[in-house]
Amino acid sequence: MKHFEKTQRVGRQSLSLLARLGRHDLAVLLCVLVMSGGVWGFVELADEVSEGDTQSIDETLLLSLRNPADHTDPLGAGWVEELGRDFTALGGVGVLVLVSLGALGYLLLARRYRAALFASIAVPGGILLSTSMKVGFDRPRPDLVPHDSLVYTASFPSGHAMMSAVTYLTLAALLTRVHPELRLKAYILVLAILLTLLVGISRVYLGVHWPTDVLAGWTAGAAWAALCWLAMRWMQRRGQVETEESWSGTD
Repeated sequence: MKHFEKTQRVGRQSLSLLARLGRHDLAVLLCVLVMSGGVWGFVELADEVSEGDTQSIDETLLLSLRNPADHTDPLGAGWVEELGRDFTALGGVGVLVLVSLGALGYLLLARRYRAALFASIAVPGGILLSTSMKVGFDRPRPDLVPHDSLVYTASFPSGHAMMSAVTYLTLAALLTRVHPELRLKAYILVLAILLTLLVGISRVYLGVHWPTDVLAGWTAGAAWAALCWLAMRWMQRRGQVETEESWSGTD
């Protein structure tokens, strides 16, 4: 009974704290949690992977997406496999470059010149970080099943998963900082999360990455996006980047 009362008291205190926080303060808190949680999650995963502690669960999850009677055959009909290749292409360099250029063009046409400059540094910076980490860990690719997509680099972290998280989540975070409509903010963010998840899942489905490679890419990419959101907010408060309040003054 005492434990139940203590739980209720903690719950009421938490709700009271959230009520006192403004919408912007709550967003900052969530971003800090995502950033710190992402860094912590990546470090833990890297440690477990380097010690080989994740190999068993990696193999189990990877094979669960294959025909039990024939591990060369992914689950699903032929069109499902083709859909997997389509989704994985959303995390390819060519597609991400086009998406980034499209977002930059949007910001430039909206006369958000400093926000466009910030994005042109934030996204390539995250992709460079992804490439550097992949070279540093140099984990071998899965060899249990045939690769249904061409691969050229090491396995950890998943470049497609991290680069898609860096690109889609960072651009979404930056776009939500310069647009005032809450519905549009939510739409952009949900779409970015969905695209990031589809890319990562497709990498495991096609047999080119261990599940922990993808999870590491997601955590690192999410942490980078949260860091960029916080950095842009700080610059907006200093008047160095356009704010969402100035949107109504744009012709």
